[in-house]
Amino acid sequence: MAVDMERIPARRRRLAGRLAVLGERDFRWFFVGYATSLLGSSMAPVAVAFAVLDGGGGSGGHGGSGTDLGWVMAARILPIVLVLLAGGVIADRLGSRRVMLASDVLRGVVQAVFAAVLMAGRAPVWAMVVLVAVWGVGEGLFMPALGALVPGLVRDRSRLPDANTLLGLARSVGTVAGPAVAGVVTAAQGPAAVLLVDAVTYGVGALALARLSLPGRAEGGADRSGSMLGDLRSGWWEFGSRPWLWITTAHMGLFNLLVWAPFLVLGPLAARQGLGGARGWGLVMGVYGVGAVMGGLLMLGRRPGRPLAVATLATFGWVLPSAALAAGASLAWVVSAALLAGAGSAVCGTLYSTTMQSWVPPEVLARVASFGALGAFVLGPVGLAAAGPAADQIGSARVLLFGALWQLVAGGVVLAVPVVRRRRWEQAVEGVRGERGLGHKTGK
Repeated sequence: MAVDMERIPARRRRLAGRLAVLGERDFRWFFVGYATSLLGSSMAPVAVAFAVLDGGGGSGGHGGSGTDLGWVMAARILPIVLVLLAGGVIADRLGSRRVMLASDVLRGVVQAVFAAVLMAGRAPVWAMVVLVAVWGVGEGLFMPALGALVPGLVRDRSRLPDANTLLGLARSVGTVAGPAVAGVVTAAQGPAAVLLVDAVTYGVGALALARLSLPGRAEGGADRSGSMLGDLRSGWWEFGSRPWLWITTAHMGLFNLLVWAPFLVLGPLAARQGLGGARGWGLVMGVYGVGAVMGGLLMLGRRPGRPLAVATLATFGWVLPSAALAAGASLAWVVSAALLAGAGSAVCGTLYSTTMQSWVPPEVLARVASFGALGAFVLGPVGLAAAGPAADQIGSARVLLFGALWQLVAGGVVLAVPVVRRRRWEQAVEGVRGERGLGHKTGK
């Protein structure tokens, strides 16, 4: 019994050490605001979808069509892709905090206006397309600035992995909880109520950003004497001069094209044919989110010696769900595969984020992050559009199997690259100190 009593304080001390980054004022404020706005953001797509399908909130007439919903969904994604690179340049010039604050205010206003339009009566599809497009512009500005802001929030640089882990946990929890809450609120109060909640959560995020007091470069941005085109060229050079960065970005981009997009499109079809339909598919995706939460908890306080190698190993988890669907496995096997894939996604995301923040000079970090995000996601819409026709030609099982085999081979190829396999965490700690010359040296 005495031994057990000794173990309890030790466990508490380990947990406190893993959560010590929350003791840093700036990170704590940002984490609360970011987690709150994430919950609202993960609720909003459900409300938008039902606003379209219900015909814009009117009480009579016909609802919207699948084509209408497709236009509205595309109107959100396209601006993100188009704005990402400009967002990176602007964040490096003006400072990430300012750009993210403006983005939160913009998105909050958009959602408030959207809610008001729905409450006033039937909203035409073109109005919803415009509002969602402006929402997407705000997201495209926010994403590269986020990656550049996080290192400035953490004064003790050894806690940077824990900071990224906690932010990843917030994203995972939001992914699981947001749609569930949105479904309940939409059914009870309508989509306008959800969008109003989202607007308030963006306000909380903006308030938290306004309270930050960041030092030096993290607050003020880069030298603004050059042109934006010149800044973009220098950002591309910084991105391209680091083989580990463009190799892993290409890996993620092709994963989204060949693995994840077909899984999202063909998975519901497989569920309808033999996994319990929408309920079964909802279970698969819900458990994927639970796996991501578990992976985030697993990463707290851990510093793998070779972060890129471990991150790449974690991507093998994505082989499992596609392979299980291709094999016609039972729901239990598919759910188990999704759990492992979700855990791998959290490990991979945390380590890739920390690696980029550690090995890229802070004055170009937003631009480099924007190229990384663009490369990772630009092919995703192509995969979503092509998965159905490809399945019609060769069958869903073959498309999913090809994706699983591709991920297996691609992960092995990335691991075979020496700079990915051998780069050690100690070098990342050096790079995070923001010394430009050392950043270049460790980045290659």
